Amino acid sequence: MKNVSDAVVVGAGPVGCFAAMNLAKLGVAITVFEEHTEVGIPTHCAGHLSIRSLKNLGLYPLPEGIVENTFSAANFYSPNGTKLTVRVRRPVTCAVNRELFDKFLAGKVEAAGARFRLGTRIRSLAIKEGSVIGVNAEQNGVESQVSSKIVVDAEGISSRLLRQAGLAPLKGERLVYAVEAEMENVRNVEEDAVEVFVGRNYAPGFYAWIMPRRDGTGKVGLAAKSGKPKELLQRLMHKHPVASKQLAGARVTRMAFHPITLGGPISKAYANGFIAVGDVASQVKPTTGGGVVFGLTCARIAAEVIQGALEKDNFSADYLGLYQKRFVDALGFDFNVMLRARRFLDSLSDEGGALLPRRRVHGRGWKASAT
Repeated sequence: MKNVSDAVVVGAGPVGCFAAMNLAKLGVAITVFEEHTEVGIPTHCAGHLSIRSLKNLGLYPLPEGIVENTFSAANFYSPNGTKLTVRVRRPVTCAVNRELFDKFLAGKVEAAGARFRLGTRIRSLAIKEGSVIGVNAEQNGVESQVSSKIVVDAEGISSRLLRQAGLAPLKGERLVYAVEAEMENVRNVEEDAVEVFVGRNYAPGFYAWIMPRRDGTGKVGLAAKSGKPKELLQRLMHKHPVASKQLAGARVTRMAFHPITLGGPISKAYANGFIAVGDVASQVKPTTGGGVVFGLTCARIAAEVIQGALEKDNFSADYLGLYQKRFVDALGFDFNVMLRARRFLDSLSDEGGALLPRRRVHGRGWKASAT
């Protein structure tokens, strides 16, 4: 069976949906493929998002029920429990229910005129004479080929389609591995503050977090470059001088695991007839591991470039390179600053239970401290 679409989007997460929504609003015939049978399930990401960024993307305020909490403070804890608090007057971030957030975006996609094919796995790209011309899909054991002028890869951390398009995959050494848990009975926390824990005994190469809700539940997680995330989470819950008190009576109700890429955007996120957006293109903040806002920003840029490609009937890599140029122009400075910050954070040791640089930074042997 063969079908035809102007554009195909692989993946119905927030980034894939936002790309599809923007394309559909521009009058492009879109088909969105999602291997799971329901949008938003399973969830992985904690859903901690910048309110200002969501407003800039035209997505805030969100419908009732999606925002679980808003935050105007963050408490940072060193391995020995030393606390540093950063507080502002008004909430600057929010925690969203990722299932409901994804479904909200999917509703916008359908309202704009695009269609979904759920429970459908993309087996491979369809390639002819060095150009991507569609996808080979499988649904309920039935295979089909969907021809399209361009394929948007928003499949997440996997580099499977990226490799098929002839592009370099994500680098494994730039990944951290995360565990995200839903917990009940989270105590002794400020309801409007995110709790952040650093230290190699608890989250080597990254950090751990508690994002409380106002009903006593919360999202608790961590990511690490080494070690087993589940075991590290247990250590945080039972050994950390602060987190162990906040989570002493906590009960895990759900747990999920996923990798996070921290290396900055891949050097080439486009090929003939092909564009990669979101996690697969490593459009993720190297400092926090947040990929939703940067991914949504790049998805909107991708839609604008694809509209131009359709108008010119030019889907060559030479033309689609405009996508890389534009998202680097928009986010390149932020990425560069965050990559430098990531290198500094990776240089810190746990000496004496406080965070100290393991080597001289910018020629100065200074020490970081908190009260």
